[in-house]
Amino acid sequence: MIENIASFLRYFDAVHRRAVRDIAALPAEADGWAPAIGEGEKAWSINTIVGHLGWSRLYFASAYRGEGWISRPGAAVSSRDLWLPVIEESARALHAALESTPDAWLQRKVPMIDSDGALSGWRILMMMLEHDIHHRSQIDTYAGINGWDVPHIYGRSAETIGSLQDSERVKHSN
Repeated sequence: MIENIASFLRYFDAVHRRAVRDIAALPAEADGWAPAIGEGEKAWSINTIVGHLGWSRLYFASAYRGEGWISRPGAAVSSRDLWLPVIEESARALHAALESTPDAWLQRKVPMIDSDGALSGWRILMMMLEHDIHHRSQIDTYAGINGWDVPHIYGRSAETIGSLQDSERVKHSN
């Protein structure tokens, strides 16, 4: 469990770095790419997903701060050259929104937007991270189906780990 806002922000920074890495790895032809079929979110372009990823972080921060589940979408991300600036600006804005909040807010209950329930503040922040990862995975899936390189999450491929399995089994067979 997250016990203070500084540790949450350090964890967020790691998730954010992976989003930046994956978005930066996309080739020029990814600019504006969208699925050929689908409606709504199922048909969003990569540009739209990047913009959504950026502004949605502040949606969760607004709820966490007790300001309501208020969505304040930013300007449309119309081209690849805006991808990283939008993501980086959202990270700075998230830090600014959260870094001075009391650690006790991590435990306070936050009413949900669509039900009578409430969740602890730390769970709301974790929902934001899960949302971030969900859309990063969506972008990575689009890259994969287009044959574009997809960065390995920790610099290791499944093939590399597979090739090390025999030696790992021998090492731990005692």
